[in-house]
This record gives sequence, structure tokens and C-alpha cells, in this order.
Amino acid sequence: MDFDFTPEQIAYRKHMRDFMEREVAPVAQMNDRECKFDMEVAKKIFKEGFLGCPVPEKYGGLGMDYIAYGLMTEEVNRVCSSTRTLFSVQTSLVALTILKWGNEEQKKELLPKLCNGEYIGCYGLTEPEAGSDAGNQQTRAVKDGNDYILTGQKVWISCGTIASHALIFATVDPKLGHKGISCFIVDTKSKGFSAAAIKGKLGLRSSDTATLYLDQVRVPKENMLGAEGDGFKVAMSALDNGRFSVAAGAVGLVQGCIDESTKYAMQRKTFGKPIGEHQQVQAMIADMVADCEAGRLLYLRAAHLKNKNVRNTLETSLAKLFCGEAANKAAHNAVQIFGGYGFSDEYPVERFFRDAKVLNIYEGTREIQRLIIAQDALGIRNANGAPTGRMTELAGASA
Repeated sequence: MDFDFTPEQIAYRKHMRDFMEREVAPVAQMNDRECKFDMEVAKKIFKEGFLGCPVPEKYGGLGMDYIAYGLMTEEVNRVCSSTRTLFSVQTSLVALTILKWGNEEQKKELLPKLCNGEYIGCYGLTEPEAGSDAGNQQTRAVKDGNDYILTGQKVWISCGTIASHALIFATVDPKLGHKGISCFIVDTKSKGFSAAAIKGKLGLRSSDTATLYLDQVRVPKENMLGAEGDGFKVAMSALDNGRFSVAAGAVGLVQGCIDESTKYAMQRKTFGKPIGEHQQVQAMIADMVADCEAGRLLYLRAAHLKNKNVRNTLETSLAKLFCGEAANKAAHNAVQIFGGYGFSDEYPVERFFRDAKVLNIYEGTREIQRLIIAQDALGIRNANGAPTGRMTELAGASA
């Protein structure tokens, strides 16, 4: 494996870092304080064309590979987790899902407008009774001639109040379990569709989060993504992409903690010397650096497989689990290094601490990731759907 980044990957990374430092860093703390989704920042992201980075150029994207996408996602989250949420939902959960499952007409109509920000998408899977148990969808889709009538509720939907289009998962036959679920592209201006913002969040305070209500929303059958009954497969493939961007973003948060902590540790003095010269502080920073490097390798491994179009559920789950845990540990240590100042929002580590927690929850909790990983290791269920077990795969890879 080549561990060197290409000039193009390096250029994309630098471009995103410069953008985030120039346009987002100066307003991130205030937006978080005010719990404000900053549409002006969003418009600047749209104008740069960042949202379509892995989408092929023929559909309006930049056509970049997943390593470049991961590096860019990392740079976004190094500054602001809320901004990364918009970036990831629009790209990983919506655009890439339509790219994989949409027909040619859907791709030509939707993807260019999602890439340039004319459309904003959201991903409507989670329900009050369907979080980790994603197959337990209560939203119903009843066929009515050439349409489907959707009724139900979705919760914790990022970008829900600003979205022009929503991917809504609903069951056409509850008796079929997960095999009865289908996915629909829903115009949020449709009669019966409404969204209410969720307030009082621990973190991601400047991101948009909503509850969606569908009251007999009529959707043409042409708006189904994939075939009837494909919805659960659509959802799981989308989560593979979503978990990848969460993992890369988590590494960005760790890097942000390193950047802030090392700078502060060489400025703040106790007992006549910078606190960075004390071994206890050095130990915490060393742990951050080690976790950052290990997490980066894990998500880049998943990116490598994505570039080869090889299923990577296991590798993505490994990256999501480790990187989410690393982000929480790094944020905890960063606050500790800052001491009393870490307990206030004068510095961004307080925001990093709050934002880190959700990395253990959404796109599949850490407990779900552990189930995927452990069941694969035990031979109970192969995460990547291959006929051979994980140990056979590893043995072959090392030959």
C-alpha cells in the first residue's frame, strides 16, 4: 500500500483547510453559542463546490476519490463539527445514495443540484421506535394507483428544516420486516410534509436537526429509490458512507484538540515553565497524537476499499468505533489541559468536548459497531457479506 498522498489529494486538503480557517473558524464559536445554523457559511460551501466531491463530474461533482474526500472531511471537523454534519449528510447520506441506487433520470435531475447546493437533502431513517433497530420502521407507505401515501414520523434528522428533498424510509408491508421497507425521494414542499427544529442539544448546536412529520404525503412511484423492498439495503449502504465520514470527521476533531492543546500548553506556565514541559500534559498529548494517527489509518483503509468498489462494512465500522472513541478521549484530555479555561467557551475545546459525544451515537452507536465487529470475528455473521470468514480474508491479504 502506498502511504503517500497524491498532489491532487494534498491540494484538496489544503484548499479545504484554508477555507475553514478563513470562513468558518471566525464564526464557529458564536454560531455555537447562539445555536444558529449559518446559511451564509452554507452558501459559501455550496459556491466552492465541496458538496459534490466524490460524485462523478458527469453528474456535477468533482469526481475525487474517497481518500481526498476523507481528508477534506477531516479538515472540516478540525474546525467545526456542525459544518461537517451538513457536508456529510448532503454528500455521504444523500448524494452518494442516489448515485448508487438511483436510476439515470433521478441521478441527472438530482445530483447536479445537490452538488451545487440548489437542493439540500436529508436522510429520514430514524424514528422514535427505530434507532439501532432500523428495521422496525413504523412509517407506512400505502400504494394508491401510481402513487404511494406516506404517513409517519422521523426524528433526529440532520438538515431536516432546511432540506428541499428527503430520503424517507417506509414500510409497504410490516409483516415482511426489513424486507418490506422501501426508500422514497420526497419533495419537502409536498402537502402533508412538515418539520420542526429540535432545540436544546448537547452538541452540534449550530447544525440543523429536526423532527419530520408525514401526514398522508403523496409520492409518485417514480420517486422510489431502488425497487420496492430494497429500502433496508439502501439504508445500510448509505450508513457505510455515513460512518466513513463520521470516522474521518472524528479524526479531524482529535486533530483540532491536538492543535489547540499544543499551542496552549506552550503558552500557559505553571511552576516557572510551560505546562507542555510537564510529563502529565505530555502524556495526554502523546495519547491524542497516537490515536489520531491510528484513526487516520483506519479510515484511509476504508477509503482505499471504497476506491476499489469493494464492500467495506467491517472496515468502516472499525474506523467509526475507534475514531469516535478517540475523539471523546482527546476532547476530555484537551479540556483537562486547559483546566478552568477548558470549562468555558472562551476556547473551542469546550465545544469539541460536547460535539464529540454524538460520534458514539449517530450513524450506528458504538454498541452496534461492536456487534458488527465481534460477530464477524466470531463467525456469526460476515460483515462484508463474503462467503469466507474474516480470518481467511486476513490470511489471504497477508500472503
